Amino acid sequence: MTLKLEDTLVDEDYDEFGLLHENAEEIGLPWPGRPKVERREIRGAAHEPLSVIVWGEADPEIVFLHGGGQNAHTWDYVALALGRPVWAVDLPGHGRSYRRPDRNYGPWMNAEAVAGILGDVAGSVRAVVGMSLGGATTIRLAATRPELCHRAVIVDVTPQVNDPTRELTTMERGTVSLIGGAPAYDSFEEMADTAVALSPYRAASGVRRGVRHNAVRHADGKWRWRYDLFGPRDERSDDPQRGKWADFTSLWEDVSRIGIPTMFVRGGLSKFVWDADVAEMQRRLPSMRLEVVGGAGHAVQSDQPLALVALLEDFAFGGS
Repeated sequence: MTLKLEDTLVDEDYDEFGLLHENAEEIGLPWPGRPKVERREIRGAAHEPLSVIVWGEADPEIVFLHGGGQNAHTWDYVALALGRPVWAVDLPGHGRSYRRPDRNYGPWMNAEAVAGILGDVAGSVRAVVGMSLGGATTIRLAATRPELCHRAVIVDVTPQVNDPTRELTTMERGTVSLIGGAPAYDSFEEMADTAVALSPYRAASGVRRGVRHNAVRHADGKWRWRYDLFGPRDERSDDPQRGKWADFTSLWEDVSRIGIPTMFVRGGLSKFVWDADVAEMQRRLPSMRLEVVGGAGHAVQSDQPLALVALLEDFAFGGS
């Protein structure tokens, strides 16, 4: 029997890959049956294990890092369309990965955690692809551990992304605005409807499915996000690596240090990246390849997944 979204609301232990046929249908992919895909806990040196969705049976050719308040399922469309062995990682504090006691989920700590699981497979990884918080993490990883990622793909983020002088409306921020919104909802429908209203560039069915993968129902019957970004955190230190980690601006120095092939993918409809930011990226990294994806907002991987796949195929596998 074909699984439907409504079936997953009954039991928290649902088949998280049972809805992939919907992903395929929404972007026009043939569906010969479920591909080889599973969730694993992968432990790195001196780190808690990260939860990873493993596509295929070989070592990963691409490693995907999601944005803040997302999880590895945000890459389902892209992974299906690529049809290659890839890893989609739940970053610390997100999805099913571990929670840090200090709630420091900035790109510096994230890069250390991701580096810890890449050592054994680095030889096969053609590119690390990161969006938003995952893109900031990719900047740090590319600058400090280039041996672990032969190419870097940064999706719609620069170190200026959290500039407090840049005010965006709720609609311009899209689902990113939910990170600072209500931590609990009385029903799944309320939660999903809120996300759908903030996602104008993608199918409502896809948004609802993404919410299901990113939500958990607690014993009190309320639905909460499957990430650890609410609650107090230690922000006493002025060092962004240890305290106020949402300030990414010190990563500009890391951009200047990147020595591996890098592609920057900007959502044509996104408000998170300004022209001045792109100019600064190009000034600091003149070799950077720039691509703008029309019809996509901040979450290019969800809004225009096939366009992103075409760019990844060319950049990571074309001609080399």
